[in-house]
Amino acid sequence: MLSSLVKGHQAKQSARKESQEKKKKEVTTAVTSLTHALVDHLNSGVAQAYVNQKKLDTETKILQANAAHFAKQTTQWLKLVEEFNQSLKEIGDVENWARSIETDMRTISSALEFSYKGSFLATEKPRRAVTTYGRPQSALLEPSILPPGSLNRPSRSRDSW
Repeated sequence: MLSSLVKGHQAKQSARKESQEKKKKEVTTAVTSLTHALVDHLNSGVAQAYVNQKKLDTETKILQANAAHFAKQTTQWLKLVEEFNQSLKEIGDVENWARSIETDMRTISSALEFSYKGSFLATEKPRRAVTTYGRPQSALLEPSILPPGSLNRPSRSRDSW
């Protein structure tokens, strides 16, 4: 009887051990699959973050290239506008220079005309002019002989040019 009880006890223990081993294998399998599922879920999030980071890096490089191109183009535009502005200034300078030359040439022309008519009158005999209001006038002062506008032109000094 004792031996049958010991055999029964050993049989029950071995059945329990087998049952525990079986349950242990099931739990290990379940825990392993749960761990793999959790790691896969986390890895998919990490993988998505990695993919997003790569996209951001490429977009950043493209944006930097575009910004550099825009800065270069802006610099070229500024240079072009500056050159245009300088050209406009030069045109204005040429225009002022031309006006100055034109004024000088008119002055020289008037002086030459006046001196030519003056030398022509100097060779001519002075005539007695008709008296106006009782005073004699010289023939040299007749307006028809003098250059046009010379009697009513104010004298200008070189500083007023």
